Amino acid sequence: MEAQSYKLLDGKAVSAQMKKEMAEEVVRIKAAGGKIPHLAAILVGHDGGSETYVANKVKTCNEIGFKSTLIRYENDVTEEELLGKVDELNRDDDVDGFIVQLPLPKHIHEQKIIEAIDYHKDVDGFHPINVGRMSIGLPCFVSATPAGILELLRRYQIPTRGKHCVVLGRSNIVGKPMATLMLQKAYPGDCTVTVCHSRSENLKEMCLSADIIIVALGVPEFLRGNMVKEGAVVIDVGTTRVPSTLTKSGFKLTGDVKFDEVAPKCSYISPVPGGIGPMTIVSLMRNTLLAGKKAIYD
Repeated sequence: MEAQSYKLLDGKAVSAQMKKEMAEEVVRIKAAGGKIPHLAAILVGHDGGSETYVANKVKTCNEIGFKSTLIRYENDVTEEELLGKVDELNRDDDVDGFIVQLPLPKHIHEQKIIEAIDYHKDVDGFHPINVGRMSIGLPCFVSATPAGILELLRRYQIPTRGKHCVVLGRSNIVGKPMATLMLQKAYPGDCTVTVCHSRSENLKEMCLSADIIIVALGVPEFLRGNMVKEGAVVIDVGTTRVPSTLTKSGFKLTGDVKFDEVAPKCSYISPVPGGIGPMTIVSLMRNTLLAGKKAIYD
């Protein structure tokens, strides 16, 4: 059996290290009589994925030593009521940052809610002001998944300058910001970026020319071995619950990459689970710490 040639981009290990670093910083803030960062989260309804994400966020706050508040509403909450709560959190000086967990029920206009959040407290990085600032390279809250991917590339010292990076997916949460960040004059960045999506032609050829592929389509096992060149770096952002008879829960989390086929060709690859998921949560925490310190907007 040949030795494993690829290295795993271990988001679990990196996020544990980052949590430790932040916990130490909270101890220093406390010792100096400073304010402990406070994250609030609004959760509407009982979507399984959202429940898990929010529970993980609250748990991670506790591990690091942040203050956290969870505000729950049933699915029938009115848009007006939700906007009222957002306004209240905007004005609450004790809350440094807050998130409204998406998706929201159909009768609520998501963009309206996002735009109602004070961008100084928008630790999700979804407000148009934060998105706009990011696109022109100004300090801002960068949305957690792209920020987590950048941190993983940085900590593994993956070369990005002059490389061809293909981003599969054009969502506002991952694809678009990821493409913008990989373009910027910085490290990680300085890439030549191609964004592909469901309407792209010659997708396989595009991928085969890529040094770095970031897959964020939400299509299980979309990226196959014959789409990846030798030595590529592959980042898998997909997490789809796929039915499985092998797990107690009856489903398993599956990425957008057919791992067994793609991994042998890679120099580095992120696994699912244990890759980008933990990095997303820890990046939200880092935004909360920055908000608490007024490090981006004073």
